[in-house]
Amino acid sequence: MALILASGSPRRRELLALVTPDFTVRPSTVDESRITAPTPALLARALAAAKARDVAAACPDDIVLGSDTVVDCDGQVFGKPRDRADALRMLRALSGRAHRVHTGLCVCAGGRTAATVETTTVHFAPIPEPQLQAYADTDEPYDKAGAYAIQGRAAVWCSGIEGCYYNIMGLPVHRTAQLLAAFGLPL
Repeated sequence: MALILASGSPRRRELLALVTPDFTVRPSTVDESRITAPTPALLARALAAAKARDVAAACPDDIVLGSDTVVDCDGQVFGKPRDRADALRMLRALSGRAHRVHTGLCVCAGGRTAATVETTTVHFAPIPEPQLQAYADTDEPYDKAGAYAIQGRAAVWCSGIEGCYYNIMGLPVHRTAQLLAAFGLPL
């Protein structure tokens, strides 16, 4: 059985390569806007499961890993910003406080499915308005949940992390390795 990552995210590809270099990428075609859940953490898990099942239906003889990340600010889901105004709204809400990042993981293989979610708490220092404006003028916030890249320029605002750093980037490496090992993937 081959390993397939059901995501087009370049960050997830990079992080999965830390677990194993032997995988292919086949992004899911799931309409994420149609998936709902009662909490942000459960939404991340439901999205990951939908992506994994979508690709697994076309590749039933393989191991498929689905993943999705959402930012949770007081129970409100911050996905990828629609535009500059949306990015600024999210960043202002995150400024000077803690929020949670949930990444759902789902593996489908051989008729079995296992799904989980990893949560990391991120603390941001207050972000001065000129920095917010300058950041919104870059390309960095627009393809990331919560409108920021912890591994990028937003690192200067991060005053603390409780949990997995890689989870914030979109793939909790340790938890992913554990889940894949449970499906017999040699790591």
